Amino acid sequence: MTVVEAVRWSGEGDAVEIIDQRQLPNELVRRELRTVDDVCDAILTLSVRGAPAIGIAGAMGLVVALSRLTEDTREQFIAAAEALCDRIGGVRPTAVNLPWAMERMCGIARTTPGRPREILDALRAGATAILEEDRAMCRRIGEHGVELIPEMASVLTHCNAGALATGGIGTALAPIYLAKEQGKRVHVFANETRPLLQGSRLTAWELTQAGIDVTVLADGMAASLMRGGAIDLVIVGADRIAANGDVANKIGTYALALAARYHDIPFYVAAPKSTVDVKTASGCDITIEHRDGDELREWNGRLLMPAKASVYNPAFDVTPAELITAIITDDGVVRPPYAFGASGNSADAGG
Repeated sequence: MTVVEAVRWSGEGDAVEIIDQRQLPNELVRRELRTVDDVCDAILTLSVRGAPAIGIAGAMGLVVALSRLTEDTREQFIAAAEALCDRIGGVRPTAVNLPWAMERMCGIARTTPGRPREILDALRAGATAILEEDRAMCRRIGEHGVELIPEMASVLTHCNAGALATGGIGTALAPIYLAKEQGKRVHVFANETRPLLQGSRLTAWELTQAGIDVTVLADGMAASLMRGGAIDLVIVGADRIAANGDVANKIGTYALALAARYHDIPFYVAAPKSTVDVKTASGCDITIEHRDGDELREWNGRLLMPAKASVYNPAFDVTPAELITAIITDDGVVRPPYAFGASGNSADAGG
């Protein structure tokens, strides 16, 4: 089974190497990010995407950008690190992993003794640790989540929360990869995920690379498929989870959760515990990124609607906690009632 690497250090270690996901599935292009402008552009344009992956890319990109400033004084170097952390961390506001990674890296910069070169070494080690921790985290999510997948199952997913979105085997797709390893017969239905087609372009691509059966459907077909009895469970990822269990994920997730509840189908969210933002009380407090209307208005340079028509293009929606059967984290499976940050809410490591 072949699992792709979305983000890693370049061979010389002087750049961040990503798969340019805008080119998939037609062409596999690896791109090196060497400046903070490169990093911010890659995150903003979705060349690298997925909450964990952009956190990793941001941390690595900080190191690459600071490597040119080692002749500065300690004070200048730390000030530059803080400014770059703010800039990178603000590129996409909804996913919590990016500002989380930047805060962690800033903490390393402030607390590491010595001169800029020594601080830079510590930052490189910190960014590498975020990558390695993410790989281990994905595996643990898979180990907890695979117990929820029957021996024969049809799983519906939305957007891409697989290897392309993380440093490892993914979040929502991690249980599916492990089910494949265990010999379970799993078929995946992947929503195409309008308007940027992360499901058809990315999820279907990486699953076919791994030899996992996948069927692509338009987003509006999912409810009908559920009604016909073709879906056993739904697993999606998350970009931010509020303290009460509300989940922000790719636009269209909320509609899936409503349809799953109506048809009595388990609806699972898979995400690392770093995605939980205990400072955000509920989904009402989550900032939703709105993207350029041209993503809906045009395709390959051709208008799909009248040029004067207005466009509504939020990147995410919020699924209320009461629609979520369980949240699969690297610590275990968390079931309702959700109260992250409270002593009464803990994961059931037994799945």
